[in-house]
Amino acid sequence: MRTLDDLGDLDGKRVLVRVDFNVPLEDGRITDDARIRGALPTLTALRERGARLVLAAHLGRPKDREPELSLGPIAEHLGELLDADVALATDLDDVPDDDIVMLENIRFEAGETDNDPDLAERLAALADVYVNDAFGAAHRAHASTEGVARLLPSAAGLLLRKEVETLAGILRDPARPLVAVVGGAKVTDKIGVIDRFLEVADTILIGGAMCFPFFAAQGHETGDSLCEAEGVEPARRALDQARPPDKLRLPEDLVLGDSFSEDAEVRASEGVDVPAGWMGLDVGPRTAEAYAGEIAAAGTVFWNGPMGAFELGPFASGTKAVAEAVARSAATTVVGGGDSAAALAQFGLDDDVTHLSTGGGASLELLEGKTLPGVEVLKGT
Repeated sequence: MRTLDDLGDLDGKRVLVRVDFNVPLEDGRITDDARIRGALPTLTALRERGARLVLAAHLGRPKDREPELSLGPIAEHLGELLDADVALATDLDDVPDDDIVMLENIRFEAGETDNDPDLAERLAALADVYVNDAFGAAHRAHASTEGVARLLPSAAGLLLRKEVETLAGILRDPARPLVAVVGGAKVTDKIGVIDRFLEVADTILIGGAMCFPFFAAQGHETGDSLCEAEGVEPARRALDQARPPDKLRLPEDLVLGDSFSEDAEVRASEGVDVPAGWMGLDVGPRTAEAYAGEIAAAGTVFWNGPMGAFELGPFASGTKAVAEAVARSAATTVVGGGDSAAALAQFGLDDDVTHLSTGGGASLELLEGKTLPGVEVLKGT
């Protein structure tokens, strides 16, 4: 990818920077600013070279111009982090000539998600140079991530470059053993990355509700557990393809609940069969200990997806054990964003990993080997 060093002299030039400021808000207050802080090195590097910044970002999935999805609070917070004024431009045709301008939620603009050429041209007219630092949106071919990059001298920001190089390094030349921890709800969402790790990893540890299609494929009872029917056949194929068979490891015990709630009745299960009226909501203590041992012995760890319903106190232990093992590990540890990042934050461990990705979906697609449009357009001389 072209980098900031390839952009030449930036003194006095306007640089359109696509950033990922899709952060959680509650009553207009930012509850987690990690994505904003992740962009600071790129923004600071550009400012030190004399560039004036025009920032483009999205927030949520607006259907109209909903006030609660305005980037106003984010512009204010960014100004505090940079110790500088950040103007908010609510109209693409009337952007102030300030040193740092944040465009209003780019998804308020018709044509953004359709990669509309007219919108890309309007964005290109705002700047001399384009930089993409929004890894979390790089798997989307949108006007602000792909279209405008074709119209201006363009390059990858520091965060985007780090994300791609770190994740590609897992596949290219990882320190061994390479252990992939894959959890979450749906096998179909992650079967591509599971298949890829069957080729390159030494061990794959499966957790979360996605273990139940694997158990169903093996003939186990899943009770009232969340068991994605469409995931059973992909799970069966993955089990058949695992060589050696123990490369793909499933939980050996579970924590059951009679409802998905904080006050559920809780039962430990020695095995993995779930009786009717109960649901598996966490991996059991033997599984947590075994998975932690695999992580401790690893040279590289990739983790994406919780081991259970960690947001509910009675069912947080498995995810916490994995998070603590990843945080303690001397290995290169890469966490693929999303719920795994939320779990690390919940347990106060988000500063204890080698790399915490800002893009859950983008990281999975890159590891699967898919082309990321926002990255591909930055390649070449």
